[in-house]
Amino acid sequence: MSGEQGFGFDPEAIEHLGKQVECAVSLGVEIAVVIGGGNLWRGGAGSHRLGIERVNADYMGMLGTVMNGLALQGVLERLGHTTRVLSAIEMNVVTESYTRRRAMQYMAEGHVVVFVAGTGCPFFSTDTVAALRAAEIGADLMIKATQVDGVYSADPRKDPNAQRFATISHAEYLARGLGVLDIAAVALCKENQIPVIVLSLGKPDNISLALQGEDIGTMIGGEFIVRS
Repeated sequence: MSGEQGFGFDPEAIEHLGKQVECAVSLGVEIAVVIGGGNLWRGGAGSHRLGIERVNADYMGMLGTVMNGLALQGVLERLGHTTRVLSAIEMNVVTESYTRRRAMQYMAEGHVVVFVAGTGCPFFSTDTVAALRAAEIGADLMIKATQVDGVYSADPRKDPNAQRFATISHAEYLARGLGVLDIAAVALCKENQIPVIVLSLGKPDNISLALQGEDIGTMIGGEFIVRS
């Protein structure tokens, strides 16, 4: 959401994200988005920096995700896609409250659903929230769209010999202690047999290409079939 500036809102970055989602929707699949708040606030780092307790810092981060969700909703609706923002923390003036049945009904009706405010509880990462929501709604696939183009054997910024995995099982990912996704998120996906694709959001159409079976990023946990 912040683009190259690294903080706040970059209109071009938000537009780019909206168009990536739009391309995925055009394939006829049901789409739900879990959005973080790191462009505005990171709970753990903020707690340390300001000297405030972690619980309050995490709640601040959850509120940041609500702002991001509303920004994404605005772009998607301008592009012609009805969008429903569902919050794990009640704030009915600006969002609807999250329930699993409500989310699944909206998706079946063709709306893009945006999940905000994490789980409503502190200490949960955006990765873990995404895995939880994916399990709750019976998702065929979870995609982590991020700044890296897949899962590597080591940090490619530090190790020139680091190799990108095309595929890796949930179990091997956990055994190697790889760091692109939180261990809790991968364990939850493993338990619920949800494959995960890690890909770069920077390249246009990466999400829709991955949904069409192109070799994009890293597949964790096996194959999937798009059901339109």
